Amino acid sequence: MSGFARAASAEWVKIRSVRSTVVTLGLFALVALGLSWLVASGFSPGGPKTDAILPVFFGLLTAQLVLVTFAVATAGAEFSTGTIRASLAAVPSRGRLFAAKMTAVGLTVGAAALVVELLVFGLVRVVIGDAAAPLNEWWTMEALLGGWIHLTLLSVFTAAVAVMLRSTVVTLSVLLPVLFLSSQGLGNLDAVRPVAQYLPDQVGMVIMHMTVPGDPRFGRDYGPWEGLAILVLWTVAALLGGWFAMRRRDA
Repeated sequence: MSGFARAASAEWVKIRSVRSTVVTLGLFALVALGLSWLVASGFSPGGPKTDAILPVFFGLLTAQLVLVTFAVATAGAEFSTGTIRASLAAVPSRGRLFAAKMTAVGLTVGAAALVVELLVFGLVRVVIGDAAAPLNEWWTMEALLGGWIHLTLLSVFTAAVAVMLRSTVVTLSVLLPVLFLSSQGLGNLDAVRPVAQYLPDQVGMVIMHMTVPGDPRFGRDYGPWEGLAILVLWTVAALLGGWFAMRRRDA
């Protein structure tokens, strides 16, 4: 087994051995399923057929706050508690430790997001019935794939920011208001929308059919996959920043 594989395995052991992992990911599933069920229960067919996917992502995009909190806590807890010193003693290569940590977070979040998204989609189909989004059409598969990528990359982005800031509390204090409150509220203002539409939590909205290009109120200046490409750039930038901070700063 390579040095990276051993480091990644150790990071996975840390994640699964903490009770808060099951609690937090369970809460993510509960919030996503509960809110999607509520929205689906009041769904009225009659608009564009792509509206049938909205109940799925309404719950998931609200529950992503829990998923992001998990990612930030997982990546930043060692800095807050000082146990990062023990991790560096076991894995002296800081770049390898950072890569292992981000890989473990990404794979855990990706697996949880995929399972919960499919469960939510199945629940919404049961509640809505014949009006539900058909799985055999490309726009549905594109939305589900894009939503999964969005949830996974956004969590990795925030985990990397936590490494840069070296604090779970500080990272959540910065990210939650800026990314998930300001962009959702202030992003509807004409003066702010041109900038807010490019924030990490907003660029996946087109591929999830939460908005469409050209919408006079919520529209974006890019298409579905262009939006995900922007999120990839945000994630790469955060990973580079986290890697640099890990290598340059004292534990």
